[in-house]
Amino acid sequence: MDNQNSPYVKGFFDPETNTVSYVIWDKQTNVCAIIDSVLDLDYSSGNIKYLNAYKLIKFINENKLKLSWIVETHVHADHLSAAPFIQQKLGGKIAISKEIVKVQEIFGKVFNAGTEFERDGSQFDLLLDDGDTYEIGNLNAKALHTPGHTPACMAHVIENTVFVGDTLFMPDGGTARADFPGGDARLLYRSIQKLLSLPDDTRMFVCHDYMPDGRDVKWETTVAEQKRNNIHIGGFTQEDEFVKLREKRDATLSMPKLIIPSIQINMRAGNMPPSEDNGSTYLKVPISGIKN
Repeated sequence: MDNQNSPYVKGFFDPETNTVSYVIWDKQTNVCAIIDSVLDLDYSSGNIKYLNAYKLIKFINENKLKLSWIVETHVHADHLSAAPFIQQKLGGKIAISKEIVKVQEIFGKVFNAGTEFERDGSQFDLLLDDGDTYEIGNLNAKALHTPGHTPACMAHVIENTVFVGDTLFMPDGGTARADFPGGDARLLYRSIQKLLSLPDDTRMFVCHDYMPDGRDVKWETTVAEQKRNNIHIGGFTQEDEFVKLREKRDATLSMPKLIIPSIQINMRAGNMPPSEDNGSTYLKVPISGIKN
């Protein structure tokens, strides 16, 4: 890379959840950050593995990097975070938007988490507000609040790159859904406009890729390419038009297969719920539609 302000970026794709995790580092200091790590769960058996986490750990160790930050772009509904496991192995601070408290309040009630579950974001090391800055070695990073998909979504601008979480996909994949509790298609549109106001040559990295039409997996694009070609927001799509399109599409979507375990764990910064009297840990499944 000939741009000295451009961070080094390595993406790791998990085909089970279509998630891309990133290691971002400053070549001058070898300080790095991880964005959106993945913990492996076999939902049918309840078995946890650390294959994706170890890929990140191995890369960091082999390249003699020092982990400073473990960033969550939001409380994911489609995969579990490996943040605590990685922190135990490599250190670093776990960061998320301060709006996590809204997600914790919503889903604390949904899962009847009880009084032991703090709804103040204290499970995380750093709660970021819109416009807050932090450093990855000599790299300057800035947090942008991008609600719509969830209340706590946050994009991270690191020099000439931006990591957008689920707010945008690759141009042929469109945009995130906005029908989860606390989601809002109109807010999503406005958050996307905030991202598209970045310089056209800003490198953009997405959190998921579903490989439309069977193409190979991709996770890097640019602001200019999104403005031209995104199938939901490209060209001159207006707010009302986008909201109508997004809400119509969302009505056809099923829930992610890992939403039940993901939310319970990710709202706790990747930690499991407390074990019960028999020493085992359980995840709750809210049941609806019961008739007496």
